[in-house]
Amino acid sequence: MRTWTEGSSLVVALDGRLDAVNSGEAGAFIRQAMAEHPGLTPVVDAGELQFISSAGLRMLLGLSRDCGGLTLREVTPEVYDILQMTGFTSILTVVRKMREISVAGCPVIGRGAIGTVYRLDGETIVKVYEIPDCLPMIENEQRRAKQALIKGIPTAISYDIVKVGEKYGSVFELINARSFNSLLAESPERADELIRRYTGIIRQVHAIQAEPGELPDARDTYLGYMAQLGDVLPPRVAAWLTGLFRAMPQDLHVIHGDFHMNNIMLSDGEALLIDMDTLSVGNPVFDFAGIFVAYRAFNLDDPGNSMAFLGIPEAVSRTVCEETLANYLSREGSPVPEEALAAARNKVETVGLVRFLYLLLVLKLGGEPALRERRIRRAVERLTALCDQGLVQDLTLWFSRPEKAENCAAGLPAPH
Repeated sequence: MRTWTEGSSLVVALDGRLDAVNSGEAGAFIRQAMAEHPGLTPVVDAGELQFISSAGLRMLLGLSRDCGGLTLREVTPEVYDILQMTGFTSILTVVRKMREISVAGCPVIGRGAIGTVYRLDGETIVKVYEIPDCLPMIENEQRRAKQALIKGIPTAISYDIVKVGEKYGSVFELINARSFNSLLAESPERADELIRRYTGIIRQVHAIQAEPGELPDARDTYLGYMAQLGDVLPPRVAAWLTGLFRAMPQDLHVIHGDFHMNNIMLSDGEALLIDMDTLSVGNPVFDFAGIFVAYRAFNLDDPGNSMAFLGIPEAVSRTVCEETLANYLSREGSPVPEEALAAARNKVETVGLVRFLYLLLVLKLGGEPALRERRIRRAVERLTALCDQGLVQDLTLWFSRPEKAENCAAGLPAPH
């Protein structure tokens, strides 16, 4: 046994076996170390612990009660199974030891603002997150994916969380998976067909309704964004936006929250959604805001962004954003009047720029500091113009019911 400090934590490393023979000694050692480091929170590093008996469990339980809680980290699969079987995973904070993998030489099949998707082999993919402290996000994604599957949303569920160097990744079993975005990049001449099918999947998800309280409300999420944008917005613009979000009526239709084509995987002929951590309820405008961010906002002040991250020219990126909205809002194939379409685009842009500012200011995405500052300045200028010109009176888009086609991926080329 050995100890060291990490910030406000006292780390105690255990190895070998923790059983009736040595659990008393181990408990005394930990308590003595805590007495020598008052005020620090105990954390047990179980990376080298191979077995724990009921005596060891009782020792840890007593320690947890005395300390007001206890964290076990780097728990091996063998020990984790024991903790889970005995119910200790619900009593203590238990963090499993993660499998370590490499993506060196693995083809990239998708890239977004916060992560890159690699194909590990013919049956599995991994999304590697680029932002720190993403474990709660990944774990939330797993929970939301299970909820989505139960609701009838075509969803891929991550079955493992792994370490990729100093980053974390979420592993999915997706046979010969290709993203819709990679299909578009490979065959841009098929943009119209892919956009129609993309729109159909969005409609399919939006047709599903959740029970009150079952999923987060996107209105609350965006009000949270507003609270974190600080002084970057002029007070009148911040008040205008906050009022628009608060005025939105409750809408229990399911939305994905980050519905770009890199998050739709074609696997063995079936279209499946990934990245479900933003699954919530709300008006369709919130999903189209995410599409705007992915295909338009990141091109502001950086026209090569679409090619670098999506593999498609800026013109194609703009087409995806604009035509998907137009297709979605059309009724029985009838084109949307240009005035109504322009109003809808203004609403989407307004919500999208709020999300974009959150990514830039809070998550610190958006490139080098100088580029990020230019993007922030441009987004604030555009929101100010939308406010001052009175171009947006409310943020709701009308809901277009899904097409009758049950398999939105039918007719798409098989992945290879």
